[in-house]
Amino acid sequence: MSTTVRSNKLKLTDILVTIVIAVVFGVIYKIWGPTYDLMKPFGVHAEQMIYGMWFMAGTFAYVIIRKPGVAILAEVAASTVSAFLGSEWGMSTLVYGLLQGLGAEIFFAAFLYRKTNLFVTCLAAIGAAGASLLLDYQYGYIDSLSTWNYTLFIGFRFIGSILIAGVFAYYLAKALELTGVTRSLRPVSKQDYEALD
Repeated sequence: MSTTVRSNKLKLTDILVTIVIAVVFGVIYKIWGPTYDLMKPFGVHAEQMIYGMWFMAGTFAYVIIRKPGVAILAEVAASTVSAFLGSEWGMSTLVYGLLQGLGAEIFFAAFLYRKTNLFVTCLAAIGAAGASLLLDYQYGYIDSLSTWNYTLFIGFRFIGSILIAGVFAYYLAKALELTGVTRSLRPVSKQDYEALD
């Protein structure tokens, strides 16, 4: 019985697919800006519930490719596309992309890039959210909030991140895999499908 050993190194195909995913998300990120602003009238920090969309490139790309560095590459590339399309946050978008990708990548690395399930994907979404909060504080966006305001702001961002960049990204990738579209990226075995459950 022969076993196939899968290389963890990024191949050109992996990089190109990650870039394509990132370009799509970069466009979505640009479109998402006004949607974020539309949520503000619905209550204190309601917009934080949809903030997780800006972390989705990294988690989604990793669930598809499953190799080290993919989350960072996807987030940096997506934020670059968003910045060049005229993101309202300018070039700071690139810094956010880098740190959010790193925040997600830390959790994939913690499981040695061997687990790709809903729990790990949600942890990666939390990592990306945590990195974004550090930058928000550094840039002075949230340094003057009261305690209850911080609680709502951070809580809503984490919840939204788990739902969008965690749960939604995971199930979107799972649905894509079930169509067979990703078969050329890596051979999908029964174990791969079971790992998604």
